[in-house]
Amino acid sequence: MRLRVGQGFDFHPMRAGRPLKLGGVTIPHDAGLAGHSDADVAAHALANAILGALGEGDLGRHFSDRDPRYKDADSLALLAAVWKLAGGRGWRLVNADLTIFAQRPRLAPYVAAMRERLAEAIGAAPALLNVKAASPEGLGALGRGEGMSAAAVVLLEAD
Repeated sequence: MRLRVGQGFDFHPMRAGRPLKLGGVTIPHDAGLAGHSDADVAAHALANAILGALGEGDLGRHFSDRDPRYKDADSLALLAAVWKLAGGRGWRLVNADLTIFAQRPRLAPYVAAMRERLAEAIGAAPALLNVKAASPEGLGALGRGEGMSAAAVVLLEAD
């Protein structure tokens, strides 16, 4: 058995007038995340962790923000494409752990739905993904609500 660990991180600033999408779930809020795609930091961090385990760089290498095809792209579709790359090479998910850092809105009511949507995007059982939210407790730009970030770790195995 071969094992690979990958770590991913992503962050985006908040912008009024955009929907807030996290883990593939649209969350009611007065602002969303700004970015070339839908800026879903949870999906981006998980995709970056998978790419890290594969030794394949990051999302920007595969889906450039200079490419108009990815303007307002659905980040779950990007995550699914990354997982297709991993699966095509014979890798399976052992588990993933994802933390979203946000001052507001409170994310606890949406964590289960995010877990389901992210798992669906990579064809995994939801039990293999852990999704949690943490508050920066008012500290720094994240604590002032100027943005959000997410970090993920994955363990992949292949025979």
